Amino acid sequence: MFVCICFAVSEARLAEVIDGGARTEEEVGDACAAGTGCGSCLDRICDRLRAADPLHGLELREPAA
Repeated sequence: MFVCICFAVSEARLAEVIDGGARTEEEVGDACAAGTGCGSCLDRICDRLRAADPLHGLELREPAA
């Protein structure tokens, strides 16, 4: 099954990219182009990134002094 139809990126290829260390949408796009076309796959990409890193997409702020 394809995650990104624009660039024919499969679930398996996305898993390889994430297993290879990609942790942001930009890193995924650089590695396999997924998410760099129409953008409709970005939610699926983020879900996979969040599975690898539960803090993905969360803005962490330093405590106020």
